[in-house]
Amino acid sequence: MASVQIRGIQKYFGSTQVIRGVDIDIADGEFTVLVGPSGCGKSTLLRMIAGLEEITTGEIAIGGRVVNRLPPKERDIAMVFQNYALYPHMTVYDNMAFSLKLAKGDKAEIRQKVDKASAILGLGSLLDRYPRQLSGGQRQRVAMGRAIVRDPQVFLFDEPLSNLDAKLRVQMRAEIKELHQRLRTTSVYVTHDQIEAMTMGDQIVVMRDGRVEQRGKPLDLYDHPDNLFVAGFIGSPAMNFVPGVLRRQGGETVVEFPDGTRLPPPARFDASAGTDGQRVIYGVRPEHLSLGAPGQGLPNRVSVVEPTGANTEIYSRFCETDFISIFRERHDFAAGDILNLVPDHQHTHLFDADTGQSLLRHGTPDAQGDPGNRHDQHGAEPLTTEETKR
Repeated sequence: MASVQIRGIQKYFGSTQVIRGVDIDIADGEFTVLVGPSGCGKSTLLRMIAGLEEITTGEIAIGGRVVNRLPPKERDIAMVFQNYALYPHMTVYDNMAFSLKLAKGDKAEIRQKVDKASAILGLGSLLDRYPRQLSGGQRQRVAMGRAIVRDPQVFLFDEPLSNLDAKLRVQMRAEIKELHQRLRTTSVYVTHDQIEAMTMGDQIVVMRDGRVEQRGKPLDLYDHPDNLFVAGFIGSPAMNFVPGVLRRQGGETVVEFPDGTRLPPPARFDASAGTDGQRVIYGVRPEHLSLGAPGQGLPNRVSVVEPTGANTEIYSRFCETDFISIFRERHDFAAGDILNLVPDHQHTHLFDADTGQSLLRHGTPDAQGDPGNRHDQHGAEPLTTEETKR
């Protein structure tokens, strides 16, 4: 196993820059997920780690050794591809053993390694079959087995589950996570699916337009997004966003929405970061909304109610903005009903509308807090519409 250091990486295809100065540290044994929308540069970065793409500027080190000029076979990495890349004319055993045979390994040792990997992946009864005789999930296991037998310093996964159906993807991501917990091999995993990123990664690196927007532990990114992009990308259903204006009156700070509704800012609002009249984006996740009495919270008109069994998901609109709320309880709402949704101000977010940057302090809210936040931090009820207009 080995750590991976990515330092100042840039990549150009002709005159087009696709990676714009990326720095990432991946600890020994860590499972790091590169996540972002299509075209953000995550797969290109992975291929540069593998040696399949040249680095324009910067350095990549594996186990403390700079590998910029090393060919893929000398980097001691193993890659699992999106399309499995299995040889159709070879059996499962031969596919898994192929790289070891190329290296002219001992037959008994090759058999031992393949048997061990097949036992880990539940492929023992399939070793004599050909890829065409396997299901999608079984083919993906063979591709992972081929990587495991090499016992590399680093595993690289390039969207390995994207060709599988939804149910099989859930099963396979659990199997990959369990495999990593058993082997503890440093792993870099590329996906555009933020659910995969949240459930599998020790560290998530969110990318956009060739840059790293934020990196950290999954729940840190979920709870403390640095900007609007990360807040909207991490989480399913996505965070609700409403435009508003920051108002300061008599030492108190509120967020005013287009319909005149006012709410206190989030508990972790950094008062020094905002000014009176500043345009902001107020964010709240669907699970951090509760039902309030008339005059409380944000008045929403129900569009669609979706009971899922475990939860009730409600789609509604507030100030021409689509809203999603999730309740564990079962509610008998109908389209057109008015719901007063009260945000939990310990878990709401506020962003500068122009820069998209968060206006919150990181960490636990101060016990004293800012004067404008004190009512919320001491557990008082959120301000009603009438109270905030006084």
